[in-house]
Amino acid sequence: MLAWLEQTTLTVRRSAGALSATALVLLFPAWLLAQGSSRTADTRQIERTQQEEGEAILSLADAAMLGKALRSDFSLQWQNDFIKAQRGTFVPFTVTADTATLARRSALVYVRAIRKAGSARRSDRQDPDESGAYPVDAIFPVDLTAANRGPARISRGFSVAPGEYDVYVVMRERVDPGAPRLRPKAAVLRQPLVVPDFRTTELTTSSIIVADRLAQLESSVPASQLAERPYVIGRNEVVPAADRRFGRHEELIVVFLVYNPMVTPERQFDVRVEYHFYRKADGAKPAGASGHSGEDGRGPHPPERSGEQYFNRTDPQRFNPALMGAAFDPSTGEPVMAGQIVPLAGFEVGDYRLDVQVIDLLSGKSISREVLFTVGS
Repeated sequence: MLAWLEQTTLTVRRSAGALSATALVLLFPAWLLAQGSSRTADTRQIERTQQEEGEAILSLADAAMLGKALRSDFSLQWQNDFIKAQRGTFVPFTVTADTATLARRSALVYVRAIRKAGSARRSDRQDPDESGAYPVDAIFPVDLTAANRGPARISRGFSVAPGEYDVYVVMRERVDPGAPRLRPKAAVLRQPLVVPDFRTTELTTSSIIVADRLAQLESSVPASQLAERPYVIGRNEVVPAADRRFGRHEELIVVFLVYNPMVTPERQFDVRVEYHFYRKADGAKPAGASGHSGEDGRGPHPPERSGEQYFNRTDPQRFNPALMGAAFDPSTGEPVMAGQIVPLAGFEVGDYRLDVQVIDLLSGKSISREVLFTVGS
């Protein structure tokens, strides 16, 4: 189901500190590369400008890796999720950029990941080799036209082996070859990342993705579009929320994948998912026990933590062959897609914790995940 996850990045390779021809394809239009010896002086100037752009953005990443202090002309913010892939772990991410001060509505974005020393066995390491390759080494142009009235949100994704990484994101304003040589504005972000290991047979889940909206697609997304749409899962497209703060007129949408429920030889499985909400409240009485020991007029629930009160829950979800169809078989690696859409009109203003309980009714195993969010007026 998720084989496409391995094809969501564009790879850059460097030679002697410069972009190779492979990388240049990402920067130059196809018609330009096809001109050959008939290229005009203007065309050669465009090539030189774009070559310089590529080298400049890589130099900024190199400097950041060396710990040099770099000035950012605008802010960059990072958010990501983790999903099981055929090899390694898929990391869909969104970079939010405040681009109001940029003169041009186009930019280059470069993403590099390096594994932290000691985070894996030597045989698993993905450190740079002599050619300058990194576990993630991707450059791509972005169009900022749609962000004229607000921050730009750029989503992409990459697959890496489990472990600890430093991810460097560089965003640099494109250069107009015909305009005066003004210094392009740029920003650099360093993001530590601990990538979980989904290579297990135990019950587990992906990240709990908090979404602005969830859309069902009429058909599969072409492979050529997946690089720009990393939150497409099967025929569902998730648009991640920009933050965890919502108004009472909005909805809380959560989506995630359940992996490795017990499946009998007869292909039977049975998973229940519960959604419990807790509200932060000063002076709340903590519950000292663990497990499903809490209970009130709204039914049994996991106990409150210190400083919070149980608020409410939604009806549990069940996933089994009777509900999902006999053709659905988790033993093949196909995950169970779960989630909820919860209107927030009945929530008081405050801070909340959503406790998601995933219970394998056949094996008796269970796991919990949580989401912290705020409801404003």
